[in-house]
Amino acid sequence: MNLLDKYVSRIEYESYEDFAENFSIKVPDRFNFAYDVVDEYALKCPEKRAMVWCDDYGLEKTFHFGELKELSDKAAAYFQSLGIKKGDKVMLILKRRYEFWYIIIALHKIGAIGIPATHLLRKKDIIYRIEAAGIKTIVCINENEIVHEVELAVKESEGVENLVMVAGEKEGWMSFEKEMSLTDKEFLRPTGDDYPGGEDIMLLYFTSGTTGMPKMVLHDFNYPLAHIVTAKYWHCCIDDGLHFTISDTGWMKSMWGKLYGQWIAGSAVLVYDMEKFIADKVLRIMEKYKVTTFCAPPTMYRFFIKEDLSAYDFSNVKHCTIAGEPLNPEVYYQWLKGTGLKCYEGYGQTELTLAIANFPWMEPKPGSMGLASPIYDVDLVDENGESCIPGQEGQVVLRTKTKRLGVYKGYYKDEELTKSVWHDDVYHTGDMAYRDEDGYYWFVGRADDVIKSSGYRIGPFEVESALIQHKAVLECAITAAPDEIRGQVVKATVVLTKGYTPSEALVKELQEHVKSITAPYKYPRIIEFVDELPKTISGKIQRNIIKKKTYEEKGINLNHKE
Repeated sequence: MNLLDKYVSRIEYESYEDFAENFSIKVPDRFNFAYDVVDEYALKCPEKRAMVWCDDYGLEKTFHFGELKELSDKAAAYFQSLGIKKGDKVMLILKRRYEFWYIIIALHKIGAIGIPATHLLRKKDIIYRIEAAGIKTIVCINENEIVHEVELAVKESEGVENLVMVAGEKEGWMSFEKEMSLTDKEFLRPTGDDYPGGEDIMLLYFTSGTTGMPKMVLHDFNYPLAHIVTAKYWHCCIDDGLHFTISDTGWMKSMWGKLYGQWIAGSAVLVYDMEKFIADKVLRIMEKYKVTTFCAPPTMYRFFIKEDLSAYDFSNVKHCTIAGEPLNPEVYYQWLKGTGLKCYEGYGQTELTLAIANFPWMEPKPGSMGLASPIYDVDLVDENGESCIPGQEGQVVLRTKTKRLGVYKGYYKDEELTKSVWHDDVYHTGDMAYRDEDGYYWFVGRADDVIKSSGYRIGPFEVESALIQHKAVLECAITAAPDEIRGQVVKATVVLTKGYTPSEALVKELQEHVKSITAPYKYPRIIEFVDELPKTISGKIQRNIIKKKTYEEKGINLNHKE
C-alpha cells in the first residue's frame, strides 16, 4: 500500500512529455505529514515497514508505521511537558541515530520548527545558530566532542531552555530515553489555531553555502508533498521496496531521500549509521539488505568505481540517482560498466526540492542535470532577464506566480536578502547553465564562479571534469586569477593522487590534457598543487577562498574590485 493516489492526479506516465503536461499534486487543506502520512499508515497498515536501521557494530532495527506512531506520540507528549509548543525552534544533532525519525515526526505533530544540524558544528557555529534562529531546545547525540561544543556554546549565548541527550546520560542534560520511559502523559493533539499544517513553518535549515554566513531557509508543512516527484519519479522508489540515500540527518539531502517522498510512495528507507564512509562497507550493506533504489553524491561514486564492482551483487538495485554536485561523465561510464546501472542526475537547492532531473523515461546524458520537474516553471535568463536560446548560458530561475509548491518561504529574518533573489514572481537560483537543442540543462557553475577571460565566459565545472579524467588528479578546483591582458585567466588548484609529485612537466601535461578534451581557450594557464582543498563542513569546495587568496597575492581586494 502507498498513499500516492491520495495526492497525485495520476501515478503512471508514458513519457516525459506526458509527465510534464499532465502531472499535478493535490494539496489538501492544512496538510501535516505526521498525521496525514505516518499516522494514516499506522491506522491502515500498522505492520508496513518504514525504516531499516543498522550500524557498524552489527546492531539493526526495523521500524513499522504502527510503532513510529506510538513512539512519535510519546516523544511529542514529552516535548509538550518541556513547554515546547507550535513555532518553538528545536535543533537536532543526531547524525544517523534512529531516534531522529520519530523525534522529527513528534515535532511536526506539535508544530515546533525542526532545525536538523550536522555534528561537525563547533562552538562558534552553534552560537550563531542559537542566536540567529532563537533556538529553545537542543537534542543531541551522546558524543563527547559535540556535547562539549554545545555546552560551551550554551554558556556563551542566551535562550536555550532545554538540553536533551539521546543514547546516554550526563549531568546538566535530560536523558531522552529515561524521560520518555517516565512520561505518563498522553499526547494532546493540537486543535484550532494551534494545529500545525499547510503554510505554517515546519523546518528551518542553515545553508551550507560557500560564501558568507549560512542563510536560514524556511519550509512549510506542504514541503513534503513536493518530494513525491523526488521519490517516485526520480529515485523511482518501489512500494514496499527499500530506498537508500547516503546522508547524515544534518543535511537537507536526508529530507530528500530518507523520509518524506519515500514514505508517501510506500517505500521503506535504509539508514546505515556508519562511523566513517568506506566504499566496500556501503556496497556490502546495499547487498545485504537488498536495496532497491539508491542515491549518493558523485564524490561517493568516485570511491565506488575504485572497487572491484564485479564482486558485489547489484541484482536487487533497480535505479540509481546522483546529486549534490555536477556529475563527471567518467564516473557515470565507470559505474555503468561495473554494475550495468545508469545514474540519473538531479538538481535542486536547500531552498527548493528537485527542480531539474533525468527522469525514468529519458536517456541520461552524462553530465546533464536533465529536464525540468513538472511542478516548477524553470527557465534560463540572461543579464536582462530574457529567456536564453539553446546553447546560450544564463541563470537558472523559477517563475513562481503559479508553481511554488516546495519553494522555500524566504530567508528567516532577512527580507532584504530574500527580495534580492526572489522578486517579480521569479526566484533566481544563482546557478549558471545552458540548454541544448533537446532542452537538457547543463550546469556551468555558480554565477560568482564563472570566469570572464578575453571576452569568453568559462564555467569551472567543464574544466574540472576534463582535469579529473587525468589519472594524476585526485581533486581539483577551477577559479579565476587576475590577468592584466585577459582580465581573468583560468587557474586550477589540484590535489594529486598517490605516486605523483608536482613538476613543470606535469603542469604542461595537464594543460595539454584539458586542451585535448575541451575548447583550448579553457585550459588552465595557472596550475597550483596543494595537499587539500578548502571545503565547507558539508564537503563543498570553497572556491571563493581560493579565488580571494589568489587575488590578494596580486594585491587586489575582491571586496572592492573583481
